[in-house]
Amino acid sequence: MIKSIYGLVMNPQKNPLRTLPKYVRFQLMTVLSIMWTTIFSIWSGLTYLFGPSLIIHMLLVLGIVFTSEIFRYSKRMSREAQKALTEDTPQVPKLPETG
Repeated sequence: MIKSIYGLVMNPQKNPLRTLPKYVRFQLMTVLSIMWTTIFSIWSGLTYLFGPSLIIHMLLVLGIVFTSEIFRYSKRMSREAQKALTEDTPQVPKLPETG
């Protein structure tokens, strides 16, 4: 149950932000992470940890987004390279069988 609720909020293919462009989703998710970091810092009374917590959250979000984009890029390049190889490779005619 917790995993499905987490997915509804954090999965960009399932959450309400899914129809927005990627860069807008990233900006809004960043704002939400800052908001929740602030709320939990104030709620727990650890406001002196707000700065480090904010930096850690931002690094984590940036790392995930950067990794995701690299994986998407490499997948796209791999498909394009495979397509180019199959299109550019001349078809060798089969020799007739003798015998």
